[in-house]
Amino acid sequence: MMRLPYFAYRAPRTVREAAELLASSPNAMLVAGGTDVLPNMKRRQQVPSTLIGLRQVDELRTIANGEGLRIGAGVTLSALVDNPLVRTSYGGLWQAAAQVATPHLRNMGTIGGNLCLDTRCNYYDQNYEWRKAIDFCMKKDGGTCWVATSSPRCLAVSSTDTAPALIALAASVTLVSAVGSRRIRAADLYRNDGIDYLTRRRDEILAAVELPPPDGWRSTYWKLRRRGSFDFPVLSVAAAVKIAAGTVEDARIVLGAVASRPVEAPAAAALLVGGPLDDAAIARVAEAAAQPARPMDNTDFSLLWRKRVTRDFVTYALSELRGDDMRARRRSIARQTLPMA
Repeated sequence: MMRLPYFAYRAPRTVREAAELLASSPNAMLVAGGTDVLPNMKRRQQVPSTLIGLRQVDELRTIANGEGLRIGAGVTLSALVDNPLVRTSYGGLWQAAAQVATPHLRNMGTIGGNLCLDTRCNYYDQNYEWRKAIDFCMKKDGGTCWVATSSPRCLAVSSTDTAPALIALAASVTLVSAVGSRRIRAADLYRNDGIDYLTRRRDEILAAVELPPPDGWRSTYWKLRRRGSFDFPVLSVAAAVKIAAGTVEDARIVLGAVASRPVEAPAAAALLVGGPLDDAAIARVAEAAAQPARPMDNTDFSLLWRKRVTRDFVTYALSELRGDDMRARRRSIARQTLPMA
């Protein structure tokens, strides 16, 4: 049995109090649902001396209407899935949240936690004894990336479901520290480094997600995994389009689980603008969108096959946004029945 290491626990009641605790505790980590941090601690991947729990911070657990939609970082994924406005106006986010793990884990896991999810790798996500036996990797305690031994940086992969969907929806996030706050695009929260994968500073708390008004946008999210439930994505595609009178006015495509950060495909999305979302356009865009995908041999399935099926998943996503009935395809791939975008 893997046991947690010893740690101190603090339970602040406000974001301000949590930020001050974080600033004064150099080896502290935040915990909300604990579905990522606690297993990592059991495997000794992360060994904080103090955990700062956010479950009692009420201001992080609200969803509010405004110019668009403001989602507190402590909102659980289940609460997000149950929210009718998220389901009807931000379909891609709803689909992404609905496909995270299992109902039990969605009841605990939060939107903020999923956005800050640790990067994953076959060599890293093992217990301490296994990693010690092969020699530790670059991400924790070692100096070599076992995915590509000559790589100067860690190639652990981003496996968050909600980040690609939020980036496709042009969301932003609010980061709060003891000295102030700042708001950045969700896309700017990430960097392509398996170790230092977040631009969030160590003393900052991800407090909220801000979504712009739907304003005619449709969005969708498609996820590849071996099992139809529970598994992390080994490929995901989030897409959003704005269509008026049969013509695409704007579009965004974001790939997940193909790098250490979500990968935007703006050149591919631009090919849709100014024309109809017909079969020829979808085929061109799917081919172009697969180009920036650089999957590595550090998750399930062959990396070459994962890159090849990127075209298929972009095709599925855009076909669904066009209005095609893709429910049978979803059932065969995700073993889930999700609403059309």
